[in-house]
Amino acid sequence: MHWRCLLLTLIAGMLLVKGGEAAELPRYQRLNVLIYSEYMDPNIPKLFEKETGIKVVIDTYESTDEMMMRFQRSGPANHYDLVVVTDYIVPVLAQKKLIQPLEHSKIPHLRNISKTFMNPHYDRENVYSLPYQWGTVGIMYRDDLMPRVDPTWGLIFNPDLQPGPFVLINSMRDLIGAALKYQGYSFNSRKKAELEKAEELIIATKKSRKYIGFNGGVGGKNRILAGDAAAAIVYNGDAVRAMKKDKRVGFVVPKEGSILWVDVMAVTAGAKNWGGAHAFINFILDPKIGAMLSDFNRYATPNAASLPLVRKQDRQDQGIYPSAVVMKKMEFLEDVGKDNDLYEKVWKAIKLN
Repeated sequence: MHWRCLLLTLIAGMLLVKGGEAAELPRYQRLNVLIYSEYMDPNIPKLFEKETGIKVVIDTYESTDEMMMRFQRSGPANHYDLVVVTDYIVPVLAQKKLIQPLEHSKIPHLRNISKTFMNPHYDRENVYSLPYQWGTVGIMYRDDLMPRVDPTWGLIFNPDLQPGPFVLINSMRDLIGAALKYQGYSFNSRKKAELEKAEELIIATKKSRKYIGFNGGVGGKNRILAGDAAAAIVYNGDAVRAMKKDKRVGFVVPKEGSILWVDVMAVTAGAKNWGGAHAFINFILDPKIGAMLSDFNRYATPNAASLPLVRKQDRQDQGIYPSAVVMKKMEFLEDVGKDNDLYEKVWKAIKLN
């Protein structure tokens, strides 16, 4: 049977019943999605609506901190059905009962996911989440504003190497992790002394006359493109897309190493369109849609069936799929559990000083 027919049959079943309860048609006419900005090909929601009749309404955020504030403000009864979030925050959302377990039988395309991204440390057996995209964090720069490019976090944290105006990423774990890595520690350090050294380094960096503020990954990218900044900490996909627009833009993964992050899809605890949320996850995991997503985002796909369909030049781009040498220095971002309080304390000090 054609994959579209299979999809329609699946969705029809989900729309009729959820847990034995009769569906109320109005709630299934709309799917509310919360996701990072500039993170989905606008044609994908249109294709989903054409296939299912469900209108996808996108709301965006710039950082995990902003996303958490929205959730905590609105509680489990929030109006979002589906969220795309960073891997390490999944245990937090689950503990706070802000997301609910997935019904894997309603997502047959999960079989397409690469084994690397199944049963991850942050969500054993993928109880709450399935992967959306993966990538890394590095430094985006303007080569016309920099005399030379040494691929090191020192371009941000060493006053002698700072090329010109620079932007710090407005993301707690990414920024603190970069400072930790530059100092020779793990991106996921749980040691108070190491975290305090990272705090001191970032505060000192903020006092540089070249520091021009915090921005999300997209905001940092835009400041580079505008020529306001010479360097910024950004996500690799943002940088790769910008490089296609402006040949003066470059991107490096620092030689000290960085992180491998995985953004995931989860159904909210208060989802009114439970069936539509599962159908949309399944839609994203379709090989053709997954390739379409990565071709737009310029991030790596966790979908093994999509990878051969991704444009060849991207599959060969080490800014998207890092080399084996670089990969050896990468760490998956981990949930630090109770030690997250240490990170919160450090982050508060960084923002106040």
